[in-house]
Amino acid sequence: MKKILECVPNFSEGRDPEVIARITAAIEAVHGVQLLDVDPGKATNRTVVTFVGEPEAVVEAAFQAIKVAAALIDMSKHQGEHPRMGATDVCPLIPVSGMDMAEAVAWAHRLAQKVGEALEIPVYLYEAAATRPERRNLATIRAGEYEGLPQKLQDPNWAPDYGPARFNPRSGATVIGARDFLVAYNVNLNTTSVRRANSVAFDVREQGRVLREGDPITGPVRKDEHGEPLRQPGACKAVKAIGWYIEEYGIAQVSMNLTDLSTTPLHVAFEACCKSAEARGMRVTGSEIVGMVPLRVLLEAGRYFLHKQKRSAGVSEEELIRMAVRSLGLDDLAPFDPQQKVIEYKLRQPSDAPLAAMSLAKFADQTASESPAPGGGSISAYVGALGAALAAMVANLSSHKRGWDEQWAYFSNMAERAQHLKQRLLHLVDEDTHAFNAIMAAFQLPKQTPEEKEARSVAIEQATRRAIDVPLQTIQAALASFDLIEAMVQNGNPNSVTDAGVGALCAWTATYGAALNVEVNAASLRDRTFAEAAIQQARGATALASERKQAILQAVKEKI
Repeated sequence: MKKILECVPNFSEGRDPEVIARITAAIEAVHGVQLLDVDPGKATNRTVVTFVGEPEAVVEAAFQAIKVAAALIDMSKHQGEHPRMGATDVCPLIPVSGMDMAEAVAWAHRLAQKVGEALEIPVYLYEAAATRPERRNLATIRAGEYEGLPQKLQDPNWAPDYGPARFNPRSGATVIGARDFLVAYNVNLNTTSVRRANSVAFDVREQGRVLREGDPITGPVRKDEHGEPLRQPGACKAVKAIGWYIEEYGIAQVSMNLTDLSTTPLHVAFEACCKSAEARGMRVTGSEIVGMVPLRVLLEAGRYFLHKQKRSAGVSEEELIRMAVRSLGLDDLAPFDPQQKVIEYKLRQPSDAPLAAMSLAKFADQTASESPAPGGGSISAYVGALGAALAAMVANLSSHKRGWDEQWAYFSNMAERAQHLKQRLLHLVDEDTHAFNAIMAAFQLPKQTPEEKEARSVAIEQATRRAIDVPLQTIQAALASFDLIEAMVQNGNPNSVTDAGVGALCAWTATYGAALNVEVNAASLRDRTFAEAAIQQARGATALASERKQAILQAVKEKI
């Protein structure tokens, strides 16, 4: 896999569009980096920028942006609602694909060293890149903020990891690190009270609240035998939160950082805020995502809210996102555009899915053209996708059938599994065409010298193996759909039994068509052991598919 690193620097400027534009221009000037999002905040006087690319390019772009920020932002004049200690306040690196956290840590050290030495800015390392356990937490490093830096830098215990241990009045200090994906998320309350917003934040955040004697606000702090404050833990682990007032919107918010989405997903934090707010006489009116999120965050939220309604979550990706946006109130303060806020969507290129994204008419026209691709392999995958889609349809209709309410979870599970297979087969529509094109490209390689001939032969062999592997994947997905289709014939809405029967015919066609592609490509493969094994697998699959089809169609006729 290609190594992809994400960088999300936070700059202490959210009001001057010219300064923000010059910082982002420095990022975009680096070849191989894609700027995903620029999110300025006037009240916080802070801009969160998100960009991705291969590690070396990302680190270079980050350095150039920090350099420009140091030249344009004067921290001695900075005012804003958000805690901060430098012109570039924090600059995390996040491994996205093809690399692990250890590699991201190495790149963070490389960036920090360059910033410290070339720009003479004190740099602290945090999270996975921290050099000491006590420096893992960003809030601990940033305690005292910019105003406390002169005194902090005189303390040997707070010597920076890189750069000079002296106060830089213009640029302050920068925190660089490596971490897992973090979501900055604000929940809107129908109050203007920061104190009440903080009360919700304390209920929700992992750190909870300090316990006091008598009055919970002004009473003496309760301490343990070591003199440490006693705390009542909050409801959500891996969540940091504070309350603040946003004058721009005239509301108070619970501002959260979700640092481990597998521990506390976004929708869980939202629900915890709703519960706390209601208990305190307030209401959550909506929420906002600062920066960008992985697609899975919204899909998980969409499924959660559908399940909460006891409705099937086996619907399209688009519908899951719509449900998440509506339920979380993500368009409460401003329109929410998934194409701009979801990382995977932002990274998509127009050529990523030229076939699966076409209309039915255009796909048919493209197939009917004089081009050899798309051909039988892509059509087989598409027919298989239609079979899985029919299984999902029957499951969804069954989950909403009057009188079958107690079975909604069963049918939802079936529909979700069918949607997964549908998406897999749609992906294979384009993969099959890519595999064919790779064979054609290999045949066009030069073959004048012995070295060129050998390289061409190796390329053809590799491309042919791929052209065998893709239809084998189609076969596997199509065969898997038979179980769901049969279950819908036996247990689903009887009014849709023939739809499930058509799904079985689609799955059979997909299996048989993909098997033909396996055989024709295996015929020219030099590795006969691999070729024969693939042929036997394909033939066994067609025999099984024929048996499953016949049994399902017989059951359909009996139901009719």
